[in-house]
Amino acid sequence: MLEDKKIGMIGCGKMGTILLKGILGRYPVSSAQIRVADTVKERLEEISKAYPLVVPAANRELVREVDILVLAVKPQNLPALLDEISSDAHPGQLIISIAAGVSTRAIEKRLSGPVRVVRAMPNTPALVGEGMTALAAGSHATEKDLETADRVFQSVGLTVTISENHMDAVTGLSGSGPGYVFVMLEALADAGVFLGLPRDIALKLAAQTLLGSAKLCLETGRHPGELKDMVTSPGGTTIAGLKALEEGRVRATLMSAVEKAALRSRALAGDE
Repeated sequence: MLEDKKIGMIGCGKMGTILLKGILGRYPVSSAQIRVADTVKERLEEISKAYPLVVPAANRELVREVDILVLAVKPQNLPALLDEISSDAHPGQLIISIAAGVSTRAIEKRLSGPVRVVRAMPNTPALVGEGMTALAAGSHATEKDLETADRVFQSVGLTVTISENHMDAVTGLSGSGPGYVFVMLEALADAGVFLGLPRDIALKLAAQTLLGSAKLCLETGRHPGELKDMVTSPGGTTIAGLKALEEGRVRATLMSAVEKAALRSRALAGDE
């Protein structure tokens, strides 16, 4: 599905580069298929050296040439970019945006004619191929467009398809979620150090415990509460620790963090 498509990416920052690396690593592509553009010349030079198959191009030239256009610029830079390329986007093209907080409707309004837009919300674990991306279709996008976008982001992890009105919730949960997890990871490691463990060992124990627990949940399909009960013996160590978590209102605090992040995403979208 991607092997015979010309793919263009405008914006080669952190997430854009991660996605580019994922596509090149998973799918057989040629130098005739990949085009990239970025305002930072040095960044393009780095990309060209790291990935010889990738060809730098100007924004408008790139848009005219590709079948799949990935917009990976910062949200505040997207309106100006859309105005620049408006007359170059064409009906046979799929446009994928990863700009947080910018709706498909806002993108469609700035481009000439009916355009097929899919909005994506990836997260930073995509850097190691364990990302979580939510996809939402614009008013003109088809099921096939969603399938194409799905293949693009499967190159860096897992995907789900949602209604766009749930995108703020996704932003609060999985988009911002790595930040919450890193705080928990750091706290667990600090606890190990407090109890006398060397820092590197404490960090490794905490990180692998989080990784293994998440993998156990995904691969078994069991409810987290069931998995929790599997390691919680009557009167044992785990229940003592869980009591401390409940006293510290960890559940309510995490739920509040997701809610606050989602509300902030909604507020930013209101500025478009």
